Amino acid sequence: MLIEIPAVLTKEQVRQCRAVMDAAEWVDGNVTSGSQSALAKHNMQLPEGAPVARQVGDLIQDALGMSPLFISAALPLKVFPPLFNRYEGGQAFGTHVDNAIRQLRGTNFRIRSDLSATLFLSEPEDYDGGVLTIEDTFGSQEVKLPAGHMVLYPSSSLHHVTPVTRGVRVSSFFWMQSMVRDDAQRTLLFQLDNAIQKLTADKGGKDAEVISLTGVYHNLLRMWADS
Repeated sequence: MLIEIPAVLTKEQVRQCRAVMDAAEWVDGNVTSGSQSALAKHNMQLPEGAPVARQVGDLIQDALGMSPLFISAALPLKVFPPLFNRYEGGQAFGTHVDNAIRQLRGTNFRIRSDLSATLFLSEPEDYDGGVLTIEDTFGSQEVKLPAGHMVLYPSSSLHHVTPVTRGVRVSSFFWMQSMVRDDAQRTLLFQLDNAIQKLTADKGGKDAEVISLTGVYHNLLRMWADS
């Protein structure tokens, strides 16, 4: 399932983030690459432990915690602290698949990467190229969203970023371990949750059908979830 999460950050929050990020020191993006990704990755990155990265990453995680759409779609168990990359001057990231396990350097914190996310921090008109292209069962999906918007997609997907030929593309990227590891099961739960919310809006939370479907949702979640 590929889904857009709009307005994770407000335009003002994006402006504040970019102000501190643009003034920070960036390094070669391969500092966090696996062996396969290193062959395809050509960009810059904020160092993982940089104070700016932690500051903006905390803001993003707080915003995600307040997004019902993100919670419903991801059912997050663990979120890897957000990382940040920058593309310009023809830089790109060739076709690759994300590592199955991500470990935070110098800690025991690690996750199974079920879902990948890209949060755009540049407006699409500010750069040419830089399109995130994700392969799924329906073919190639091209993603280039407004600043503050995020796309969520299975980490098992092949994906790439096309060369940035004008301007600068800045974004945050990170991974989640979901309570429900199977993408098809997560998709069914997301669709069911959306249907329940619509029925609740139409009929109210005390309606017998709403209560019954809510029970089905939680029983499926209980059956499939790791905690």
